[in-house]
Amino acid sequence: MLSACASAPKSPAVQLIGIGCPSVTACRLPASQARTNGELSLAIDDLEAAWHSCAAQVDMIQSCQAKMKHD
Repeated sequence: MLSACASAPKSPAVQLIGIGCPSVTACRLPASQARTNGELSLAIDDLEAAWHSCAAQVDMIQSCQAKMKHD
């Protein structure tokens, strides 16, 4: 019997890979209990850094979604 005519095991199922935008983490703004102007200044710096981090994630998702829309 020819080998091409023999029964063979089925090929494994193809795994589909979802193509999409990366996931993000929730934006967290730091709590503050500033009591002095120096502490308040540091708290503002921390808050601005948190907003920049959050905005970077939003920009990344917006860019990804725009790219997917054009592809």
